[in-house]
Amino acid sequence: MRISVIGTGYVGSVTAACFAELGHEVICVDVDEKKVSMINAGKAPIWEEGLDELLTKHAEKRIIATSDYDYAVQRSDVSFICVGTPSDEKGNIDLSIVESAAVSLGEAMAKKDHYHVVVVKSTVVPETTEKFVLPVLESYCGKKAGKDFGVAMNPEFLREGKAVYDFMHPDKIVVGAIDERTFFMVSELYRGLDCEVTHTQPTTAEMIKYANNALLATKISFANEMGNICKMLGIDTYAVMEEVGKDYRIAPDFLNCGAGFGGSCFPKDVRAIIGKAEELGYTPRLLRSVIDVNEEQPMGMIKLLREKAGELQGKRITVLGLAFKNGTDDIRESRSIPVIAELLREEAQVSAYDPMATEHMKKVFPGITYCDSAAEALRDADACLLMTEWNQFRRLDKEFAAMKRPLVIDGRHLIDPEELSVKIEYEGLCW
Repeated sequence: MRISVIGTGYVGSVTAACFAELGHEVICVDVDEKKVSMINAGKAPIWEEGLDELLTKHAEKRIIATSDYDYAVQRSDVSFICVGTPSDEKGNIDLSIVESAAVSLGEAMAKKDHYHVVVVKSTVVPETTEKFVLPVLESYCGKKAGKDFGVAMNPEFLREGKAVYDFMHPDKIVVGAIDERTFFMVSELYRGLDCEVTHTQPTTAEMIKYANNALLATKISFANEMGNICKMLGIDTYAVMEEVGKDYRIAPDFLNCGAGFGGSCFPKDVRAIIGKAEELGYTPRLLRSVIDVNEEQPMGMIKLLREKAGELQGKRITVLGLAFKNGTDDIRESRSIPVIAELLREEAQVSAYDPMATEHMKKVFPGITYCDSAAEALRDADACLLMTEWNQFRRLDKEFAAMKRPLVIDGRHLIDPEELSVKIEYEGLCW
């Protein structure tokens, strides 16, 4: 089939590349001409494992990019809206980019004679597809949804760093379509993947995405809450959660306590569904607590640092890990951001290192010292904060000997001090 993908960020570029791998013809649409040029040259606009290889393989064959909506819509049967849905100043979802995409699609569809399907893949709160996107499309194309064109909601369940793998090996595919014709067209795109396609209403599909992410975020905050209590009791949190995770009703994933969750999905999505609930007059107390625990968790790193190192003014503190998780260069909602901000507020000298995310963090904190290796960042440091679970940090050993004081505060359970060849002062965040 012929597909157009609106937006070439994290979701859009992966969606386009993977659909091309499945044999479809894909046109990427983006207002950013730099991204358009990169995709046409076979280069990924973001870092994601396996994405460059797919774009190199299919660029200007099964994938082309343009900024022209008319060109894309006229030459495709299905358009996926994959643009960002950031939070506004109150934490509620901002649909302005989705609206802009829907307006442009509607204007292009007005010039098209054939049936066209618009699929919302951007994460949007329940009722958005039918009560916001659909009316915008009808208004600007002058046609009737369900008769002249189709509308669906098809949420993504992709892990950053493993998004290509997750797309090609899904555990669920959900299509919230307004009618059978739309569902059939969208479900056919996934033919060849070993996964059943579930047909729901658009609102149900939207809610599945939020419930999915909210539950995962809840597991993380629960593990962190238990970890904080275990820390005070001198109990090994990881030993506790290992046994808890053996219960088939619970499962072990997302029970590792640490400095909290970040990224483009969990914080934003939990806040958005909180906002939607409050709009309906309901107070989601549990979800509020999930966010509260997550916001407080990285400050535990600073608290431990003060307890061990005393006054931070003038001390050189190394922060290892800037990305919100390993396997990505994404720093959105990274737990390192509030930690670095607090260190600077207390007038510490910050040296930082991350294998991939340094250039992005320089835009947030241009005044701190960025190093080319963990060893360089640790040299002459008064303390080290481990913030991201990069495997190379697990292998650190003799590098700690170059510290002025080998004090390590571990926010991700990366280091076993008993296995090191050098002696360090070690403190885990919640174990």
